Amino acid sequence: MKAVAAGAVKLSGGTGPLDTLGTRRREGNDVTPVEARRAISLVDLTNLADDCDEAAVEALCDRAARFGTAAVCVWPDFVASAARRLADVDVGVATVVNFPTGDERIYSVVGQTNRALDDGATEIDLVLPYKALLAGDRDHAIEMIGSVRAATSGRALLKVILETGELTDLQLVTTAAEIAVGAGADFIKTSTGKSRVSATPEAATAMLHVIAAAGRPVGLKPSGGISTADDAARYIALADDVMGAGWVTPATFRFGASSLLAALLESAGIDGEAVPPTTGY
Repeated sequence: MKAVAAGAVKLSGGTGPLDTLGTRRREGNDVTPVEARRAISLVDLTNLADDCDEAAVEALCDRAARFGTAAVCVWPDFVASAARRLADVDVGVATVVNFPTGDERIYSVVGQTNRALDDGATEIDLVLPYKALLAGDRDHAIEMIGSVRAATSGRALLKVILETGELTDLQLVTTAAEIAVGAGADFIKTSTGKSRVSATPEAATAMLHVIAAAGRPVGLKPSGGISTADDAARYIALADDVMGAGWVTPATFRFGASSLLAALLESAGIDGEAVPPTTGY
């Protein structure tokens, strides 16, 4: 199924685990071309800008196909065009629902999800109802995720966005991660990229510990504010520390980013100028 195979590596740059991006990295070292090429395969190349249009989505898809990112992530209105553009390419098509506020009604979010799946989405990024969770309502979050999980089952990956920057402490991040994993998330994701605080190493570490205890495969997607090759290396190092070298692959780890790809291409020594960088995450 394309949703599972969407992260196939095209710019592998070598063999072996990503341990060179872990704690053994020498301080001050630049990211090597091999490391950067591996990180490119982990990117969900994103355009969630308010002024996104069809031309921007076409450029995003062409860029993802050319450089072998794991997926593109676009607004629901653009899923069908992205799916057509990438029909013959092993790049996933992700979209967002209950986004970015996390407070839409469950039936509406399920409807958004079904429409996106019908349009060709292979991955659904769902915002957890974090405001309800902050108010002490765990049941609503569980019901929301379970309802969208039922819609995506057998059809698409489900990534649940915790919006960690809006949660008040790391214990709440852990609680949100446990709820998402318990309700069936395939990935847990840090952020929408639309809040004041996006991904942080502390939140990612707390989420990785929940993943380690899950008893089944669950992936991590740091997103928002990740724009340099060193940023990418830092998050992969965290995953290596908690999950072990070699765990990080497109099936278990993604970056949600728009500008990161340009930085990784530069570190990899790949000419990215023919296709301009994107904006919007």
